[in-house]
Amino acid sequence: MYALVEFKGKQYKAEKGAVLKVDRIDAEPGATVDIDSVLLVSKGGSPDTVTVGAPYVTGAKVSAVVESHGKDPKIIVFKYMPKKDYRRKQGHRQQYSIIKIQDIVGA
Repeated sequence: MYALVEFKGKQYKAEKGAVLKVDRIDAEPGATVDIDSVLLVSKGGSPDTVTVGAPYVTGAKVSAVVESHGKDPKIIVFKYMPKKDYRRKQGHRQQYSIIKIQDIVGA
């Protein structure tokens, strides 16, 4: 059984026990997060029973636990114009959270 969820503007495939790297969540490690914006639920079987939402599946919910937080490696954004003495250097480190999917409640 798996579900496609929309979380913070991005889509993820959530399976029970899966570990997802998502944008930073304002929750402490160990806290439970419920995701209500489920786009699709597929229940395993010989013919897969797929429920597609319009836009979301009503009554479907994915619960996850926040495991940790972190930062990606730094990327360098460097802009320049040749022969114009224009140089700009900027760095960025994206923050993320690691969540573990606990349960998928389908409609």
